[in-house]
Amino acid sequence: MRILVTGGAGFLGSHLCDRLIGQGHEVVVLDNLFTGRKANIQHLLGNPNFEFVRHDIIDPFKFEVDQIYNLACPASPPHYQYNPIKTIKTSVMGSINCLGLAKRVRARVFQASTSEVYGDPAVHPQPESYWGNVNPIGKRSCYDEGKRCAETLFFDYHTENKVDIRVVRIFNTYGPRMHEADGRVVSNFIVQALRGQDITIYGDGSQTRSFCYVDDLIEGFLRFMAQTEIVGPMNLGNPGEFTMLQLAELTLKLVGGKSKIVHKPLPADDPKQRRPDITLAKKVLGGWEPKVPLEEGLQRTIAYFRGRV
Repeated sequence: MRILVTGGAGFLGSHLCDRLIGQGHEVVVLDNLFTGRKANIQHLLGNPNFEFVRHDIIDPFKFEVDQIYNLACPASPPHYQYNPIKTIKTSVMGSINCLGLAKRVRARVFQASTSEVYGDPAVHPQPESYWGNVNPIGKRSCYDEGKRCAETLFFDYHTENKVDIRVVRIFNTYGPRMHEADGRVVSNFIVQALRGQDITIYGDGSQTRSFCYVDDLIEGFLRFMAQTEIVGPMNLGNPGEFTMLQLAELTLKLVGGKSKIVHKPLPADDPKQRRPDITLAKKVLGGWEPKVPLEEGLQRTIAYFRGRV
């Protein structure tokens, strides 16, 4: 197939491109390199089945493709809060452009949504049926509400225009090619530990997250796009739940050094708990579930960052 990947020079997008090229597909990447990096796809640039186009998905685009993966949007709080209007435009106008293309060429189109649509959840773990608890005017709302609106657009195009959609809600994912200035907890802890700096925990460290290694997530993407039973939304992530304190202590153990753990005030609207209910994914995706344990995934990620910081 010929497949368009928006945001394909980013952390998740570049890993997806590796898998698609490995399966023999032609891949076109669209990325404005705001958070994506050419270094993430450098090894693919000479491949005759791979094409990179520097473009912002807020602006219209036309390609003849069989599938579209829409992964374009800054996903870490420092990056999406840097220009909140641009962030919500990327989610909303970018989705409209992807869906318009999918409608025209009859392509199957994948939306990388997020666990942030659940906000600070009052239900735990979070099933797909939960509507969420989101502050619509908070510091995180440009991302949370942008992604929620994108889901609305995808389902409206599916209902009204019969566009063949797939909507995935991604929970915390980590691995090689994360941006060292990403601002998310795994990269923050690893970079601080490697530099011998204090490990910064916001709040008392009791808030929880679930961490999925990137290879497991991409496998879920591919299986979801290949099946025809449901269009989503579908949670993809690791149901293992860890406190920030546990993650910090494990990172220090694996990196070594003399970094200390320090506490700072909790940011506004920071969720206290986040853990996916992946019952639907296991049922529909042929028994898919994450395979890489946190300690093993962290070791691989630390090895990547050692060469960069």
